[in-house]
Amino acid sequence: MKTKDKDNKNIFKVGISGSYGGLNLGDEAILQSIITELRRSLPVEITVFTRNPEDTLQRHQVERVVPVRKINRNEVIPEIERLDLMILGGGGILFDPEVKIFLREVVLAQEKGVPVMVYSVGVGPLNDPASKELMRDCLNQATVITVRERDAQQTLEEIGVNREILVTADPALLLRPEPLPPGTLEREHLDGQRCKIGISVREPGSAAPDISEDHYHALLADAADYMVDRFDADVVFIPMERLVKDVQQSHAVVARMLRASQATVLKGEYTSGQVLSIIGHFAFTVGMRLHFLIFSAIQGVPFVALPYASKVSGFIDELHMATPPLKLVNAGRLIAYIDRSWDKQRLLQKQISRILPRLKKRALENNTIAVRLLKEGRKRKEGPIRIPSDKFPVGG
Repeated sequence: MKTKDKDNKNIFKVGISGSYGGLNLGDEAILQSIITELRRSLPVEITVFTRNPEDTLQRHQVERVVPVRKINRNEVIPEIERLDLMILGGGGILFDPEVKIFLREVVLAQEKGVPVMVYSVGVGPLNDPASKELMRDCLNQATVITVRERDAQQTLEEIGVNREILVTADPALLLRPEPLPPGTLEREHLDGQRCKIGISVREPGSAAPDISEDHYHALLADAADYMVDRFDADVVFIPMERLVKDVQQSHAVVARMLRASQATVLKGEYTSGQVLSIIGHFAFTVGMRLHFLIFSAIQGVPFVALPYASKVSGFIDELHMATPPLKLVNAGRLIAYIDRSWDKQRLLQKQISRILPRLKKRALENNTIAVRLLKEGRKRKEGPIRIPSDKFPVGG
């Protein structure tokens, strides 16, 4: 375990477990926001349970990291026993077949009497009966549960979670832009006079089992060609998961374009905050990945989403935006949505700017709850601490 220990007894020791380790810029944005808000509120020592300790130390400058996928139960127990609070989340981590992996530390924390906060998670797809049973048993013993969308709340209730489940919002909504390395705009072909439009793809997998590559590649290629011609634009593909398949998926779409010479794929390695800054240079975006759309909203960039999962649909619903369903849309219908949204750019920007502060306020309530748990947790009360809904009016 790599560590920068602090000995001050007044420091609260917080563990954070999720899909961390540099694989996904959306997940890293979540972690960065959780850490930032905790440090603004209390003196804390942060332990991150991560797939890549070196990346997490460098990216987030936390005090301790635990290589959670490389150590056994007995090795991880001492790291959990020292904590004042164990945070599970945020992000869409509770889906088949990842449930058992992410709940291991939760089970151990509960065995050792460490309070557990389930922090703004997404849930599903979830079909395996064993996963449902494990999640129900663990979450019914959690100190507090917050989720980032109403579908997640409903899913947990359906599998038998009988604790209060608070609907907050994604912590990444609190991310702030970061300065870009010198020369970035020139290297990434983001300079020049032509309009720039960003596009986000995602790979199929357990979190998106219903995606058809051939279908969505054709859709996005046709849409990209249309935007190049109709709006006199260059299109830039933004891989949110560079180490998995987003880069390959982006190039696969470009290969199907007739106007491929007007398309590029982002090449450099950037932090979440730097990608947020890059998205601020776009006039418009079209995307699949949730956090690409969240970044667009933060920057006030109008967008059209292709919702492959309920978490994306949930975010679009929060913004009261129309969106084409991925399974039912064809190229003509998607282009019609893009055309209509392009013509209503200013209206969409006003709509986003009106609603976004409310979502950010709900995202901040996750930290408010965590801080209260830490302050009360020093007493180590037996049983779960109930956070009254009127105390934290979330989900509205």
